[in-house]
Amino acid sequence: MKKQEKIFEVDNLTQKIKGAKSVALIDYRGISANQVNELRKLIKKAGGELQVVKNTLFTRALVNAKLLEKTDDLALSDQTMALFANDDEIGPIKAIANFAKPLNLLPFKLGFFGEKTLSAEEVKHFASLPGKDELRTKLVGILAQQPQRLVYALNFNLQKLVLVLSHVNSQKIN
Repeated sequence: MKKQEKIFEVDNLTQKIKGAKSVALIDYRGISANQVNELRKLIKKAGGELQVVKNTLFTRALVNAKLLEKTDDLALSDQTMALFANDDEIGPIKAIANFAKPLNLLPFKLGFFGEKTLSAEEVKHFASLPGKDELRTKLVGILAQQPQRLVYALNFNLQKLVLVLSHVNSQKIN
């Protein structure tokens, strides 16, 4: 790669990092080209973007995006693929984790959530969290249950009152 191409690539990666809600780095050794294409489609559907990156250029882009102090702070090795989550912070990470689970490939190297650096274990933990759609569904379910519970509680007190009054009435008759 020529120097001008490297500068352009670093600028391009810096813009992608700044525009992403979260970024994850993955070791993609052992995966076929067809699997990579299938994974790219899956990630695109989830609101993300997948790109094979050169370690030194990506490290420079992280410094330019102010996520690292200096290039020596991060030593990337082997083959690296960057996952940029643009729409949903966790959705694309979850999609790649679900895709990789049966293959036992694609281990996370590290990630960035906002300005916070995440270890591989923390990225895995984020992948296990429910997505936005699941959380919205749970919230709607909880909100729908509350009026039913209120009606039940109010009915219960009225039923208790009726029982007490009928008991008092039966005692007066005797």
